[in-house]
Amino acid sequence: MSSDFHVSPEDTLRVSVLSEALPYIQRFSGERVVVKYGGAAMVLKDLREAVFRDLALLACVGVQPVVVHGGGPEINQWLKRLAIEPRFSKGLRVTDAETMDVVEMVLVGRVNKQIVNGLNQVGGRAVGLSGSDGKLVRARPWQEGANGLVGEVESVDPSVLAPLLSQGYIPVISSVAPDAQGQAHNINADTVAGELAASLQAVKLILLTDTPGILRNRDDPGSLIRQLTLSEARELIAQGVVDGGMTPKTECCIRALAQGVAAAHIVDGRHPHSLLLEVFTDAGIGTMVVGRTARPTL
Repeated sequence: MSSDFHVSPEDTLRVSVLSEALPYIQRFSGERVVVKYGGAAMVLKDLREAVFRDLALLACVGVQPVVVHGGGPEINQWLKRLAIEPRFSKGLRVTDAETMDVVEMVLVGRVNKQIVNGLNQVGGRAVGLSGSDGKLVRARPWQEGANGLVGEVESVDPSVLAPLLSQGYIPVISSVAPDAQGQAHNINADTVAGELAASLQAVKLILLTDTPGILRNRDDPGSLIRQLTLSEARELIAQGVVDGGMTPKTECCIRALAQGVAAAHIVDGRHPHSLLLEVFTDAGIGTMVVGRTARPTL
């Protein structure tokens, strides 16, 4: 008895991939994963939609993703429109009062809601927050105000996130937070993500970037370092191999791991579905920083 039913190679591959992902889904179901979302993955439509689908899928299989976002390119666009010159020092934006108004408007009022809407459109259930909401993050001036209203994280109270995560919502958090006097500060989103990951005891901290990861030679993508221990990461900073904008990313990985996060990843957000590749494959796609030498096993 013959049948006219045929399974396409594409369908076979799709089912095979899902089956191979099962051990990772089982391993990370119920675990918290903090994702810092920024760079090209926020700007390019196809990449943006891939990230939203990845996050929604993670939530659907029981992982509890928390998103912390930047918005540098859009901030720069608005500063340009308002004839305010963007300035940076040691990879951090110099933020005077005028710039702070723009940062808060763009991150809290525009970018945050764009991400929330994008996640909701692909089936996620996202809720937008800033560091102000529920006293989630308290800021203090960075290096005694050397960069104006640039802040660093003084404390984190993640209690506002617990009921959201338990009900399957995806918190989307902008990196603006007040100090003890209520003055809003612009905090590096990588730093906020790292401190949140530590406070939530996340199993993973994932930073989506515009580089393949940590490179031994910044001009050679083939020099990607696949895995580092804490001590090796500190040594690369000391040697100047890690510098510029990669420094706060690596430092926040180090701090998160020192406070109990199992693994931190610096991943190329320009690669479609890099988030799923990092979570649901053994090899991963970027640089992983761990407190021990072996990649965590299932």
